[in-house]
This record gives sequence, C-alpha cells and structure tokens, in this order.
Amino acid sequence: MRLAKVSGILTAGFPLWLLLGCAWAWGRPDDWAWFRPYISIALGVVMLGMGLTLRFSDFAAVLKDPKRIALGVFAQFLIMPLLGWSLAKAFQLEAGLALGLILVACCPGGTVSNVICHLARANVPLSVLMTMTSTMTAVFATPWLTRWLAGAWMPVDAFALFKSMVIVVLLPLLLGIAVNTLLGKMRDARKAREWIDALGPLVSALVVVAIVGCIVAGEKDKIAMAAGPLFMSVFLLHGCGFFLGYFFAKLAGCGESLRRTISIEVGMQNSGLGAALASKHFPQIAMAPVPAAISAVFHSIIGSCLAAWWRKRGEDS
Repeated sequence: MRLAKVSGILTAGFPLWLLLGCAWAWGRPDDWAWFRPYISIALGVVMLGMGLTLRFSDFAAVLKDPKRIALGVFAQFLIMPLLGWSLAKAFQLEAGLALGLILVACCPGGTVSNVICHLARANVPLSVLMTMTSTMTAVFATPWLTRWLAGAWMPVDAFALFKSMVIVVLLPLLLGIAVNTLLGKMRDARKAREWIDALGPLVSALVVVAIVGCIVAGEKDKIAMAAGPLFMSVFLLHGCGFFLGYFFAKLAGCGESLRRTISIEVGMQNSGLGAALASKHFPQIAMAPVPAAISAVFHSIIGSCLAAWWRKRGEDS
C-alpha cells in the first residue's frame, strides 16, 4: 500500500522532524507557545492512536508469552526510575529539573520505540506488546514511583497523577482498542483499518513534536540557563538506559533480537506523557516539563543511531 510506505518513511524520519521542530520553536517561540493548553488532549490522541493499532486479542498474545514481556516491563520500571533518581542526585539538580527527570524516567516506553525496533531489526511484534503492557502498568507504577523517588525534592500527589493516567492514558487506549476490535469484525472496514495502521504512527510522532516544541518555546530562556546539567543528565539517562537494558537482557540469557528489543523499550520513554503530567500537575514549576522535552530529542537520536548500527551488523550479531 503506497500510503503505508510513505507514512512509514515519514515516521522513520521522526528524529529529524523533532530536531527541526525544536529549532523552529527556539527561533520563533510564538509560533509554538499556543499549543501548551492542548498538551493533555494531544496526549489522549496519541494514546487513542496507539489503541487503534491493537485489539483485545493482543492481550491473549501477552498471556502466551508472559516471560519475555514481563522481563522487558520489569527492566523498564527498575532501570529507568533508579537512573533518574541517581542522576538527579549526582548532578544536584534544582527541584523542578529533578522532579521532571524522575517523572519522565518513571514513564512507560514510547510508541516510537516500535519504529526504532523495526529499523534495528529487533522483534517488532514483541516491542508493540511490551509498549502496550508497560503503558497499562504505568497507570499504577508511574504515580507511585514518582512520589517515592521525587518526594525528597517536593510533595507529589500520587493519586492526582493516577487519575490523570486513567483519563489521559487508560481510557483513550481502551477506546482505541475497542474501536479497532469492532472494525476487525466488520467486513467492509478493511480500508479504514489500512488508513489507521498507515497514519496512526505518523500522527503520534507529529503530536509528540508539537508537545516538545511548545515546551521548548515556552521555557527557552530557562533551558539556556540550565543547559549543562540538564542536557548531560538527560543524555546519560537514555544512554545508560539503552546500555543497561541490553546488558540486563544479556544476563537474562536472551538472544540478540530480544536484547535489542528490551534495550530500545528501556531506553525510549513516553516523553509526551512526562511533559503532559508535569505541565498539568506542577504548573507552578516552570522547569518540570523541560526534561521530558529534552528527553524526546535525546532518546530519538540515540535510538536512531543504535538502530542504524544494529541494522548494519545484522540480526545474528
């Protein structure tokens, strides 16, 4: 299908669109700042789009292969939150940046990880199931991990975060799954599903660019002031996340394809979710959403470079 091919090419260019969007937002902040009130709605659209690529039967697939999926999800919520907390301490980040870094570290894997897995010749179906499972788990895990790890810097209302996760993540996701399951039972819905499958990842990628761009535009001056420790801590969060995810899978006896898949799932966060939660629940702390915005740039660049290297090495490396 030509549409799917074009959409796939455009989606694979996500890191480039993200860099261009950030450069545009930095140079012309007023072009992007208007989007900030719509961040939560935009994230709901992303979750709806993710749901539209899944069916309730996919949960059966999780039950058929629980060990490998559980391994990836466990690594996700063990490695990244502890890394976020450790780096916030090591760099002595001010409260807003520390909170933002820990919050994005406690988020689930991002949907773009599925694209990176495809480019890296990793296990794409397993990546999709890991992303789905970690997103569901995050409804409970993200609020409580954030409260536990970031509570030393400032009070965190875990229940308020949980309610937002239900509204912004769980409900749109379930709605998308229900619609896609219904379409799967309709004989004349094939064309609609082809359009959804082709355009869903691209729309999600563009929405993330919009979220990141508006945060960069709104906090340009403060980003410039905190550039050194901010950029280094976020870069190390994802760089170490990719490395430790791969090493964790290797220690667990996983094959090369699964090592790559877990590495990518651990290293790539749902930065849009982190930005949306920080913007909504900590509006008085201007810097809280910023680590999530920088996170989206860094994990996309690192993931894309790793994917290119792995693709060159082949699947049996």
